[in-house]
Amino acid sequence: MSLHYGQFCPIAKAAEILGERWTILIVSELLLGTRRYRDFQRSLSQLSPTLLTKRLNQLVDCGLVVRRIQPGQRRAEYELSPAGLELRPIIFGLGEWGMKWARGQMRDDELDVHLLMYDYCRRIDATQLPGGRIVAGFVFSGLSKFAHWWIIIEANRERELCVQHPGKEEDIQIRSDVRTLVEIWAGDTKIRAATKAGRLKLSGNPAAVRTLSLWLRPGSLSHIRPHPAPLRARTGKESAAKTTGMSAKLKLIR
Repeated sequence: MSLHYGQFCPIAKAAEILGERWTILIVSELLLGTRRYRDFQRSLSQLSPTLLTKRLNQLVDCGLVVRRIQPGQRRAEYELSPAGLELRPIIFGLGEWGMKWARGQMRDDELDVHLLMYDYCRRIDATQLPGGRIVAGFVFSGLSKFAHWWIIIEANRERELCVQHPGKEEDIQIRSDVRTLVEIWAGDTKIRAATKAGRLKLSGNPAAVRTLSLWLRPGSLSHIRPHPAPLRARTGKESAAKTTGMSAKLKLIR
């Protein structure tokens, strides 16, 4: 790890392991069940393959993550060590704090369709599916790339997320924009309200349409409401603008 605070404080020592960019999000994905490299790429689509590989190797080297290759397989899988598993209440507690205090208004550049669909896929409650299996098609307006997605849930509850047509007939088609489905995922909007407002359009098997709110579950922290006066994180552009403004003022003073 490249972070070094030069202090014996245990919080500083923990931050040296967890404080690198993307590290906490990788640990969070491991706690949620992500194991394979390609699945990390989907859930953390803004993370470059080079940096993902570097962070995973760092976590393995420090003992927080274990890398395994199962018999008969070529690709490695990753899982948390006992030390990593002890981070569960800390990471999820941080998520709860973030939902309340740090979320605020979601900017357009934060509406990651890859993360959204990956989490919807793993959050689907297969026990509520009519007939036990489903092929759900998603069509997003306003996207030039990755505007079409499919989630396939088999009768044995195995699931697959596709960006290419799976060659199977859709049981239900869900048409919307990314912001609406993110708001539903975050608990800010209900499926019924979005449908009534025309922001969400459903077609297909009547049973699948009728039970959508039962099986398409929102995010695990959707029950936490944001504080009316959330914290505001300054973006890189805002920081640069402020620095430029301060420099201009200093020149005037001189």
